[in-house]
Amino acid sequence: MTTADNPRPPNRLALQTSPYLQQHARNPVDWYPWGAEALEQARASNRPILLSIGYSACHWCHVMAHESFEDEATAAVMNELFVNVKVDREERPDLDRIYQVAHQMLTRRPGGWPLTLFLSPQDQQPFFGGTYFPPVARQGMPGFRDMLARIAQYHREQPAAIAEQNAALAEAFAGLHPPPAGPDDRLDDAPRQQARRALEADFDRQWGGFGGAPKFPHPATLERLLRDWRLTAMGATPDLQALFMATLTLKRVADGGLNDQLGGGFFRYSVDPYWMIPHFEKMLYDNGALLAAFAQASVATGDEFFARITAETADWLLRDMQLPDGGFCSSLDADSEGHEGQHYLWTPDAARGAVEQDAYALLAARFGLDREPNFEGRAWHLHCFKSVEQIAAETGLDAAEALRRIDVARAALLANRGQRIAPERDDKVLTSWNAIVIRGLAQAARALRRPELAEAASRALDYIRRHLWRDGRLLATARDGRAQLPAYLDDYALLADAVLELVQARWRPGDLEFACELLEVLLQRFEDPEHGGFFFTADDHEALIHRPKTFADDATPSGNAVAARVLQRMGHLLGEPRYLAAAERVLRAGWPSVRSYPPAHTSMLAALEEYLQPPETLVLRGDAAELERWQRDLDLLYAPARVVLAIPADAHPLPGALAARTPRAQTVAYLCQGERCSEPMESLERLVRKLRLELAAD
Repeated sequence: MTTADNPRPPNRLALQTSPYLQQHARNPVDWYPWGAEALEQARASNRPILLSIGYSACHWCHVMAHESFEDEATAAVMNELFVNVKVDREERPDLDRIYQVAHQMLTRRPGGWPLTLFLSPQDQQPFFGGTYFPPVARQGMPGFRDMLARIAQYHREQPAAIAEQNAALAEAFAGLHPPPAGPDDRLDDAPRQQARRALEADFDRQWGGFGGAPKFPHPATLERLLRDWRLTAMGATPDLQALFMATLTLKRVADGGLNDQLGGGFFRYSVDPYWMIPHFEKMLYDNGALLAAFAQASVATGDEFFARITAETADWLLRDMQLPDGGFCSSLDADSEGHEGQHYLWTPDAARGAVEQDAYALLAARFGLDREPNFEGRAWHLHCFKSVEQIAAETGLDAAEALRRIDVARAALLANRGQRIAPERDDKVLTSWNAIVIRGLAQAARALRRPELAEAASRALDYIRRHLWRDGRLLATARDGRAQLPAYLDDYALLADAVLELVQARWRPGDLEFACELLEVLLQRFEDPEHGGFFFTADDHEALIHRPKTFADDATPSGNAVAARVLQRMGHLLGEPRYLAAAERVLRAGWPSVRSYPPAHTSMLAALEEYLQPPETLVLRGDAAELERWQRDLDLLYAPARVVLAIPADAHPLPGALAARTPRAQTVAYLCQGERCSEPMESLERLVRKLRLELAAD
C-alpha cells in the first residue's frame, strides 16, 4: 500500500530527463520509455503496446493521468494486459508525427494530446486509438478501464483482422509521398496568390485571426501576409488588405487574454473567437515565432504599439525562460494548484488590494475588472476591454499619464502575483525551439536597437554548440547536463536559419561557418536522393513504421520549407550552387503538396517566393562604429527577402564568395540580387536611395 510515509517506488521513467516522463515516475502503471526494452517485452509476451504521448504543459494530459494512470485499479488492468509506453512528444517528435497521422487514418478525426494508441507487438503498427479517454463512459466516449479489456480481447481473438488493417495502414503511409514536380514543370506564383485569397475568405474582420474557436495566432501566416503586402507596397495597387489582416490580428492578440497582460508572453491558443480566454500553457516556440512577427510588424508599420509588445515578449523570455547557462526552457504548465489558469486569475478585491487606490479605476476599466467575470463565471482573466485613449478621455487624463498609471498598477499586480504558486516549468532545452527563439531575438534586436537581445540569442546558440553539437552532429534535447537523442530535420534547418538571422544582428567569427556545417549534415544525412526534399529523420535514425517527409507547417514552420529558404539564401550569399540546387529539389518535391492546399504551406510559399525572385544580399565592410551607423538606417527598411551582413574590416577568413567582399579605406556596401550585383557603394545615402528606388520598382 502507498501512503505519504511509504511512497510508491519509482518506475523506469524516474531515470529519464524529460520532466513529463518524470511526472509519471510514481504512477502505479508499469511504464516503459520508448526503446528496445519495451519493444522486446511486447514481442516476447505478445501483449499490445499501450502508447501514451503527451507533454508536461498539457492540461488534458494531467487530467487523464489523475483519473486513470494514478488509479490503482486501472493501472492493474494496464499492467496485466499491455506493455505501457510513455512518450514526451517534445523529445520524440518523430514518434508523435507518425502516430498522429496514424490516428487520423484510423479514426478519421484530428489528433491531439494526450494521444492514446494500441500497437501490435510485432511491428508497432497501431490498430486502435484516440486521444483523451475518461475513466467512465460519458459524452459518447467509452470509459478507459472498460475499454482496455475489450481491446486486449480483440487483439487475442481477431489477429487476421488486425493484420489486414495494419497492411492497409502501411500502404496508406507509403502513399503519403507523391512524386515530385518534373524538371519540365514550371514552378510559379499561383499557390501564393491562391493562399492569399483563401486567407482573406477565412479572415475574422472584427477580431482578427482565421476561422472560429479555438483560435491560434499562426505567426507564420502573419509573416506571409506582411510579405504579401511588401511585394505590392510601392505598386499601383498595394495589398493593404494583407497588411490589415496581419496587423489587426497582432493587435487583437496583443490586447487579448492570449497575451499575459502583466508578465508578458503568449499562451497557446484562445478557446473563444475574441482572444479572451486562453488555454493557459505557454510554449517556447509560440513565443519565439510571435516575437519575430511583432518585430517585423514594428519595422513594417513604424507603430510603437508593436515595438512595445516586441519588447515585453522579449523581456519575458529572458526573465522567465532563459536558464543561467543560456538555453531556453520549453514551456510553462497550464495548471497550478491543481487548476488550469489558476496562477493568472483575479478577483476585483484581490486586484484592488494590490494597487494604489487612485490607479484601480483605470486598471479595472482597462482590463474588465469592472465587468462580469469572464472565466467560468467566477474569476477575471485580464483582457483589454478599453483602449488607453478611451480611458484618458473618460477620466480627463493625458493619454501618456493614463498609460503610465496603468503600467505602475500592472507592475504592482505582477509583484503580487509573484507570491502565488507558479506553474511548473519544463526546463529541458530543445534545439529546434531554441532556434525559433534565437531567430526571434535576433529580429527583435534589430527592430528595437537592443543589442542585449542579440547577446541573449548568442548565449543560447553557444549553449547549443557546447552541449548539443557532438562529433559534427546535433542532439535534440538536453537537461541537467544530459544531452541526448539524435536531432531531427527541424533542429538542423531551424538552427541554420536562426544563425543566419543572428549574424545579421551581430557578426561573430565562426557563426556562419557553423550554419554551413549544419547544412552539410542536412544534405548528407536527411535528403531524399531519389525524389528530393528532406526526411524528418536522418538515414541512420532508429527504424520506425514510417519515415516522414512533410512540407506543411504545423505548430512550428515546416523543416523542409525553412531548409529550402536558408539553402537559397546561403547559396546566393556564398556562391554555392549545391545549396541552390538542393533548395530547388525541395520545392519540386513539395510542389504537389503546396498546390493541393497552399494556406497550409505558408513557409513553403516564402521559399517559393525567393526562388522565383532571388533575395537581395547586402554585405557591408568597414570599422565597427561606421557599420553600426549604416546598420541602424538599414534596419528601418522592412525587407523580409533581404540578407544584410555587417562584417568588420578585420574579419577574416570569410567563407565562399564573401571572401571577395573586401574592405576598403571607407565603409563599403556590396549589393546583389541573386547572381546580379551592382558596383560597390561607399555612400550610405546613395545606398538607401537605391534600395528605396528598387522597392518602388518591385
